[in-house]
Amino acid sequence: MSDLRRARFARLVRNALDELPAEFRERMRNIAIVVEDDATEEQTRGRGELLGLYEGVPLTARGSIEPYIPDRIFIFRRPIERMSASPRRQADIVRDTVVHEIAHHFGISDDRLEELGLGDAE
Repeated sequence: MSDLRRARFARLVRNALDELPAEFRERMRNIAIVVEDDATEEQTRGRGELLGLYEGVPLTARGSIEPYIPDRIFIFRRPIERMSASPRRQADIVRDTVVHEIAHHFGISDDRLEELGLGDAE
């Protein structure tokens, strides 16, 4: 895999983050966005192929005093690239996946994401 292709994909993720509404970007704290080629077996846990994954404690479940390790959002490059060869379509999938995983950071459940039309990103 070329470094150029990985860099292009990472740019899609950065662009998706930049497109988030300011009120969400400003409230994102202590979170790392990680681009990986594929999910590990431990990450998938029988769920099949993942496009993204949120690991952490949602903001709605945090106590005010407890220290937390940084949350992580993983975006998986290969599954997204396998879905479409079109750069425009890949950008759309990345954006939807980033929004889906960040919603989990804010405590929005999969059921609520389904209601909002954002439930297909995992």
